[in-house]
Amino acid sequence: MPPDRIERIGRFYPAHAALQARFDRVARRYAVDTRDRRRLATWRRTTRAHLRRITGLDTMEPADPDARLTGAVACVGYVRQRLEITTEARVVMPLYLLVPNDMRPGERRPAIICPHGHGSAGKNSPVGRTEIPAVADAVRKFNYAYAERFAQRGFLVAAPDARAFGERREPVGQQHDEFAFLKSTCIPLNHAAIALGQSLAGMWIFDLERLVDYLRTRADCDPDRIGCAGLSGGGLQTLWLAALDERIRAAVVSGYFYGYRDSLLDLNGNCGCNYVPGLWQAVDMGDLGALVAPRPLLVETGDQDPLNGGRGVANVVEQVAIARTAYAVLGASGQLVHDIRPGEHQWFGELAEPWLAEQLGHPR
Repeated sequence: MPPDRIERIGRFYPAHAALQARFDRVARRYAVDTRDRRRLATWRRTTRAHLRRITGLDTMEPADPDARLTGAVACVGYVRQRLEITTEARVVMPLYLLVPNDMRPGERRPAIICPHGHGSAGKNSPVGRTEIPAVADAVRKFNYAYAERFAQRGFLVAAPDARAFGERREPVGQQHDEFAFLKSTCIPLNHAAIALGQSLAGMWIFDLERLVDYLRTRADCDPDRIGCAGLSGGGLQTLWLAALDERIRAAVVSGYFYGYRDSLLDLNGNCGCNYVPGLWQAVDMGDLGALVAPRPLLVETGDQDPLNGGRGVANVVEQVAIARTAYAVLGASGQLVHDIRPGEHQWFGELAEPWLAEQLGHPR
């Protein structure tokens, strides 16, 4: 655009400093209470109830899942089934279920839910659909195919499309081009959800809880050994699900465990899916991690991940320390692992994958 069509502004007057000051004044009204086990239990109960209110989770009503198998593809070591389940009225969640080839009749395997993050074409990247060139690029860039690797270890694996991704994109993002295929419609969906007393994060967790319900009904799933693992936005989904639903036995959160002030207030170009009304007044990420205690939790961090914020890994370590206080009170300090790796924003997996297998019990 020619410069003579605008007027150059010499000084700006943004509201960011005021928001920073407000954050410092009002944040963490529901900070973890670790004075003793009794107070921690009370905090856990009241905080979960509050988070269900502000996300709108308490406004959503489960529907009969009416699970439908719509296709199956033989892969190396497993069969990739495509299913659809209904989570609430007029809401359908497509997912891939990876079923190991060596499943014996009547056997119940531990299961892992593998939510995806952004730039993934939804469930396609975690399951390693590299026959799609755009997905192959994402898998290489982010080491994205963790769901496939868990299946090849012998786990029953569920990889769903989150609302606003893949086959669940809203009409504004349903173009048939590579950009739309890889991306999401998180922002318009969260705008509408918030205006109706809900949130996209709440919708995601509601759907995942319905997926847990469904998995527990399957004859091939061990209902007491269900884990969850995800990268980036998949880490968001994993952290929230594990925090609010104790049926998740163990969890891996990769590329998503940092202080809200540095990473979501100061880096305020992040996707709208991160934002829930009143969230920062209630908790920080370390408090969400504390809600997982004493169940096993591994946090995976790239030391050069730009999403860590301006202070880098220090912003992650502080939040892990908050979560660790709850683990310590419960005598479970060893159940919280922080794996810091050299690298940027990606799934690493060198420790996380065998660690989660150990926590759930090796299926073979």
